[in-house]
Amino acid sequence: MKPAVTYELLHVDKNSGARRGVVHTPHGDIQTPIFMPVGTQATVKSMTPEELKEEVQAQIILANTYHLYLRPGQDIVKEAGGLHKFMNWDKPILTDSGGFQVFSLGSLRTITEEGVEFRSHLDGSRHQFTPESVMKTEEDLGADIIMAFDECCKYPSSYEYTKKSMERTMRWAQRCKDAHVTENQALFGIIQGGFYEDLRKQSVEELIKMDLPGYAIGGISVGEPKEEFLKMLYYTTPLMPEDKPRYLMGVGTPDYLIEASIAGIDMCDCVLPTRLARHGAALTSHGKITIRNSKYERDWSPLDEECNCYTCKNYTKAYIRHLVKENEILGIRLLSIHNLRFLTKLMERVRIEIEHDNLLEFRDEFYKKYGYIK
Repeated sequence: MKPAVTYELLHVDKNSGARRGVVHTPHGDIQTPIFMPVGTQATVKSMTPEELKEEVQAQIILANTYHLYLRPGQDIVKEAGGLHKFMNWDKPILTDSGGFQVFSLGSLRTITEEGVEFRSHLDGSRHQFTPESVMKTEEDLGADIIMAFDECCKYPSSYEYTKKSMERTMRWAQRCKDAHVTENQALFGIIQGGFYEDLRKQSVEELIKMDLPGYAIGGISVGEPKEEFLKMLYYTTPLMPEDKPRYLMGVGTPDYLIEASIAGIDMCDCVLPTRLARHGAALTSHGKITIRNSKYERDWSPLDEECNCYTCKNYTKAYIRHLVKENEILGIRLLSIHNLRFLTKLMERVRIEIEHDNLLEFRDEFYKKYGYIK
């Protein structure tokens, strides 16, 4: 039986090793490498699905199992016909397992071999996530790609704890596979192992034995120094199968997206662009700007002279600053459209540069212009 999600390799950059490909899903093809906007509660904050498709040109979005399990509840989403119909989105959807959110609860949760018992951050009510229950929730939500239940270790964590956590996550992954029954969904495994190469290698090897349709790197970009992130990224990615999608979880800054692509990653996601928008910040070709600053009070230029998004074609920095200063919702919406489009457009450029075996040169040019120190 053909998997619900498959990967097609189109080109490898001969100088960097970056991959240009296509992920085929039940709700359409995804051109990779790609940045995926996050719609935690079945919505990318302040954006309509039409704007995501037409203005942002997003190909796939993410939704969060933990939050949707709590509100409105998987039964309501299932009754609506699944997430696609519930939120009026006809392109691919990925749901994470809720593992990161559960483990972020700290003292509100208890980890056992069976799963995780936790108190809701909303009302303190008691709940339990197990690999089996998470599979049921994700199947009810109906995304094209669903993630295995895992534990994301904090940084730093001891070798002993990380080893026990990784081994338990591998057992949970097998339980997820055993419990997963929906044929039109693809279950991706999550590689863990903290910042220990031998544990990462063991995690990859265990997951490959399960022959899942895709694999993700979890547990990096969790507060560690950039050099630690890059070391583990460039160590782990080559261990992953070449014929299946490679997903790096929780990454969304321009430099991390470019580095991930060079490493051979196909998919990345992050809440960064809409979070920055809510704080009055914009991503531009010359670096991040804070639109609240007084120097933009009479600035009649667009957020980014090189951007052709809806916001930049129609509005000035001065007007957007006014909206943000007055806490007008439109200010957040305009910044969100721009920031999301900035990253999807960046990845469009990355794909072109890979096709021309030029991603390394593009990275150096982009870093210089953006203000990064390589």
